[in-house]
Amino acid sequence: MGINRDHGYSRATDPDTAPCSSSGPDDDLALGGFYCVGLAAAQPSGTKKAPGGGPDPGNRWLPTFLLGVFVWVVIQNFPTSEFPTTLKHPAKLWFMHCVGQYLISLGKILENLRICALPRFLQCAQSLLPLKKDPNVLVIDMHFGAVPVRLLKPKELSPKLRRGIIFYHGGAGLFGSLDCYHGLCSFLASETDSAVLMVGYRKLPSHHHPVLFNDCLSATIYFLKNLESFGVDPSRVVLCGESIGGSAVVTVIQVLTSIPSLPQIRAQVLIYPLVNFVNFQLPSHQQSKNVPFLTRDMLFMCLCKYLAIDLSRKDAILAGAIIPLDKWKKYKKWLSHDNIPRRFWSQDIQLESFGPFDEAAYLETQHVWSLEISPVLADDKIISQFPQTLLVSCENDILRDDALLYKKRLEDQGVLVNWYHVEDGFHGCTILFDKKCLSFPCSKKVVNAVIVYIKGI
Repeated sequence: MGINRDHGYSRATDPDTAPCSSSGPDDDLALGGFYCVGLAAAQPSGTKKAPGGGPDPGNRWLPTFLLGVFVWVVIQNFPTSEFPTTLKHPAKLWFMHCVGQYLISLGKILENLRICALPRFLQCAQSLLPLKKDPNVLVIDMHFGAVPVRLLKPKELSPKLRRGIIFYHGGAGLFGSLDCYHGLCSFLASETDSAVLMVGYRKLPSHHHPVLFNDCLSATIYFLKNLESFGVDPSRVVLCGESIGGSAVVTVIQVLTSIPSLPQIRAQVLIYPLVNFVNFQLPSHQQSKNVPFLTRDMLFMCLCKYLAIDLSRKDAILAGAIIPLDKWKKYKKWLSHDNIPRRFWSQDIQLESFGPFDEAAYLETQHVWSLEISPVLADDKIISQFPQTLLVSCENDILRDDALLYKKRLEDQGVLVNWYHVEDGFHGCTILFDKKCLSFPCSKKVVNAVIVYIKGI
């Protein structure tokens, strides 16, 4: 499969083309990103005085504006956010959710003013987070072609080739980075005595689907062709991904099964993956649509941007109006609520009831039926060739049922599946495992389950 390099924004009037700097490429995010944050943080070099000698009221407009935006975000989210009883530390989660929504709101304002694209602002904000380094882990940054990657492995010499882990991070193609997931992958390398390759696939605003998938695939193929030069045992390679990174794992393995000349993947680790962009009426989409961090509105904002779908199509997608009758008859056996165990149904769950077919919406969104976007639709012959799998799901995650659909698909084709379900978990909890006061019990549960599983490979 070739690598598509031509899926950036092209319209000068598109707000996502508004750069934070004149350079544009993702490697130059720091320069442009800090300019964006500077708009919110910069203060005049001197303190201006009003005619009467007091502080100039003009100096107070920026703090007042920023505070006003935050208050507005809190007011907007307070009545809508939902916190199931199984969630622990709901107040902390709600505050963190408000901070995230605050940054998104600031990014939207900058985007509407054509100062900076929302994805670039979010990428800049995350780059300000401190990087936690382990002195016992060797870190090598490099590029496989145009794709930035990071190799982490214990500094202590190993008498034999190490296990290899290829990791694709989450972030819906908008945010997430090598630095954001450095702590997690460094911990994986240290605790499992493995060589971990992090793939820093390119993102919005410059790169739409399918660049994420193509970057992950090309970096993985190059790594697999050169495993021994990186000190990796070809018989012990694990693909691991979180959220949209889990989707990338599935789509990459679908391609690798057709390339017998490459070393076979020993196992895949899927942490609350996104594998279905067709049926949004599953029980978890009804139960957790307002549970932080990944609310339904957040999910659609991210995915519509990444897939270049106009957000006005959201209602048609939710209503199932983009699903032709013939396709539903073909794929219902894999996509319907009947595949979700009854213990995950609440009393007020409504079964699928699709609205009238909207041909215009279908034509704009028909690429969601591709295996790269909805890999749960792959043929049985492809699924049956998949390696053993660890599948992690979280009870309070809007994508919980994606994991359950895929679990059934794998098991029906005889693939060995280890399923780890986190009752107090929520989408995005994994990245917080080493953030001290910002961590949650479920964060450590997920990471520990992944480590125990990989150590058995």
